[in-house]
Amino acid sequence: MPEAVANNAVVEGMTSSGERYIYSFAGIDTSKIFSGIHLKSWRYSVTNDQWEAIADLPDTLGKVAAGASHLDGIIYIVGGYHVFGDGGELSSKRLHRFDCTTNSYLSDGADIPVEIDDHVQAVWNDSLIYVITGWRNTTNVINVQIYDPAQDTWTEGTPVPPNNIYRSFGASGVIDGNTIYYFGGASLGPSFPIQPFLRIGEINPANPQEISWRDTTFGNDTALYRAAAVMLNRPTWLGGSRTTYNYDGIAYNGSGSVEPSQAIQQWTGEQMLVSNCMELNMDFRGVAHFRDEGTVFLAGGMESGQQVSDKLLRLTYSTVGLDEKSEGETELQVYPNPTHGIVSIQSTERVTSVKGYNTLGEEVLNEQNPVGIDWLKFADDFSGMVTLKLETESGIVIRRVIVR
Repeated sequence: MPEAVANNAVVEGMTSSGERYIYSFAGIDTSKIFSGIHLKSWRYSVTNDQWEAIADLPDTLGKVAAGASHLDGIIYIVGGYHVFGDGGELSSKRLHRFDCTTNSYLSDGADIPVEIDDHVQAVWNDSLIYVITGWRNTTNVINVQIYDPAQDTWTEGTPVPPNNIYRSFGASGVIDGNTIYYFGGASLGPSFPIQPFLRIGEINPANPQEISWRDTTFGNDTALYRAAAVMLNRPTWLGGSRTTYNYDGIAYNGSGSVEPSQAIQQWTGEQMLVSNCMELNMDFRGVAHFRDEGTVFLAGGMESGQQVSDKLLRLTYSTVGLDEKSEGETELQVYPNPTHGIVSIQSTERVTSVKGYNTLGEEVLNEQNPVGIDWLKFADDFSGMVTLKLETESGIVIRRVIVR
């Protein structure tokens, strides 16, 4: 990126001619102090692999913890908060609108009824933007605020339940079909404890303001704060931290500098699958996702040791629709992951065949061995994400590996 930045609103965008860009709006610089919070904004051309500055976000003071959503060539940048020299903070009621085709801001949309920051933001049915819970000046709120871009109007959805399981700041989530999933975040209380909760809201498609809520509790070893949320065949959270912290990366509980979790977590509908990726940062406020290409971009954030990042991370994932699961009782491991070309297979049952698929769903590996397979070698010139379909005596096992 042109400059290192964290707590920036990140989203994908597309012009009327189909050009694809990654956008970053506002955030905090390497100083990690209130005066380093700014309104600088950039876009990255996916085709040309090039960044360029765009006009600053049109607000009166720098801000962090905003959210951004893209619909029909327009980006909607919602909320955020300002920090003053005396330590005071003020949540924003502004809704900025950016036209990807003209590369310029439109006039602001209607003010957010309840000013908000560090909220969950997601798009439903390519038509409505849901702004769920978050922080308002001095407290977490239960509001679900729904913006209709076509009408430039806000309505109230069924609020989240009024307790510290649902009220949150620094959580993140997605909408899949008519279902809202949001996870993690921080609650009210001493040192703002982290929340190991997945909240699920069912939207009534006949009345999108009507939502029924339920929750699932996990251990603190899966809780995440300021992670990026995206649908990668299922609800997925990338990066974030296991400890809550202020905008400077210092823990609320007084333990000092917070480290990234380096986690990838996916909800299967029954359990939270947890894996690790050393490149993942924390302090994310959005993700750019091109679903038809199977790519995800993460821009900026905060690395280990409170280092504000200038990296643009591109992640690829399988689009073949295979879940990483076993159809039988087989325990099977594929390692190392990532790999430089050779992996070993450790299984409680004999593996009789292995097929591998790249992110486009193309077959890149096909090994048939009735005696048993205990290792695999990829082509010397191959790299990327591979979905492995391993056939065992009791069923099919799916595993994913990254080949470098």
